[in-house]
Amino acid sequence: MSYNLLKGKKGIIFGALDERSIAWKTALQCHEEGAQILLTNAPIAMRMGEINKLAEKINAPIVPCDVTSNDDMLNLITKAKEHFGGSFDFILHSVGMSMNMRKGKPYTEIDYGFNQKTLDISATSLHRLLATAYKLDALNEWGSVVALTYIAAQRVFPDYSEMADAKALMESIARSFGYHYALKNKVRINTVSQSPTRTTAGSGVKGFDGFINYAEKMSPLGNATGEDCANYIVTLFSDLTKYVTMQNLFHDGGFSSTGVTHSVIEQMEK
Repeated sequence: MSYNLLKGKKGIIFGALDERSIAWKTALQCHEEGAQILLTNAPIAMRMGEINKLAEKINAPIVPCDVTSNDDMLNLITKAKEHFGGSFDFILHSVGMSMNMRKGKPYTEIDYGFNQKTLDISATSLHRLLATAYKLDALNEWGSVVALTYIAAQRVFPDYSEMADAKALMESIARSFGYHYALKNKVRINTVSQSPTRTTAGSGVKGFDGFINYAEKMSPLGNATGEDCANYIVTLFSDLTKYVTMQNLFHDGGFSSTGVTHSVIEQMEK
């Protein structure tokens, strides 16, 4: 059911790899709520994924972007302004990749070269995106930027490895840049800390099945789905949340505020 929450709004969605991804679901929901979308992803992800199918479904252009490249980011924002006929209203940053996790290196033995790439792709890319949009005056007044994160930025999840560091850095960037962008143009910047979700990227984390089952038992409402996360992001892009900024917003069924549940206790007593 559509409420036309984004009628007349325009925005960029990063990271729609396939139908399982939160970015994909968000693009669909934004379109359903009346927004015009421009899609972007890394060239290699575009070759691996199914983004063309999504683009056709929501009538959206695709602009490839290596988020570690200043030139690519400049090209993306410039082309977005050309496509939309000027500045636009929202951006979803759904970008993350761990080189050390891919290579099977434990956290205590990470390769620092790989680590720098992880931080650049997963965190510094948000700063690069915001700085470029800021410089080009790309976002309209009361615009909204949302970046996806995870509670491992605050608590230890051993197999989340260096991605926990990357998410912590990204959350800090959102707060710091949120201050400056609010003063410049009343643009708001928030991170959404989502429940573990069965995406293509998330499923690559070691022990993911046990991890997601534990989170389900530890969340009074259960794990939030990718579809529900997309709905939440839509509200943050809408005019209903104009004064929410510089926040890390937990969308996790209560997991982040729960010490223990009866389900977990019962499981431990078996």
